[in-house]
Amino acid sequence: MPTISMFYGLIIRMYYAPKEHNPPHVHVYYQNQTAVVNFEGEVTEGTLSARHLKLVQAWIEIHKDELQANWNLCQNGEKPFKVESLK
Repeated sequence: MPTISMFYGLIIRMYYAPKEHNPPHVHVYYQNQTAVVNFEGEVTEGTLSARHLKLVQAWIEIHKDELQANWNLCQNGEKPFKVESLK
């Protein structure tokens, strides 16, 4: 699972297996916390502090088109590209 972005200690990854389960989402890692966050900014698995979730939600909102393009690549088993970090 490649890392597509890193910022403020958060590591954002996306699987690129054909037919990865919907809805479109990213995997977020921060120290001992892990979460799956969909493109609507909702945590669907795991836990993430409210502070870090807000950062991830802002990043998703800014890069939603790029994330969707990455998701489409992943659905075809292609490696996703890097997405700019939150600044």
